[in-house]
Amino acid sequence: MEERNREEIGKITGIHHVSMRCKDPAKFERAVRFYTDILKLPVYRQWGNGILLDTGNGLIEIFNNNEGTEEIGAVRHFALAAVNVDELAGRIQAEGYEVFIGPKDIVLSSVPEVRARIAFCRGELNEEIELFDQKQ
Repeated sequence: MEERNREEIGKITGIHHVSMRCKDPAKFERAVRFYTDILKLPVYRQWGNGILLDTGNGLIEIFNNNEGTEEIGAVRHFALAAVNVDELAGRIQAEGYEVFIGPKDIVLSSVPEVRARIAFCRGELNEEIELFDQKQ
């Protein structure tokens, strides 16, 4: 087991992965294509009925095991850190996927405030994805 210093014990260090389930093999293949061909995420690991895709600072896991739903559950959406939200949203839309909130600038009135360019789309498994480009 890897040694950890006392400050790291019990500390959350990030999101490891988001997991989704798929109902049929054809939809699974389309979901993988959405993430690899359209969003350009590299494959991190692949096995008989699943795949892990690398977002750069976390993973997306998709299972093809004939279980699961395509309804929005407790997780409202997940956000992917992005560069050039407009280009990504256009590519997603050009492939026939729904971009239900087009690219726009936002300011979160937090302290300090956060400025970002965002868009929302729906993936092959009906998941809601936020594309998020934080500005300095």
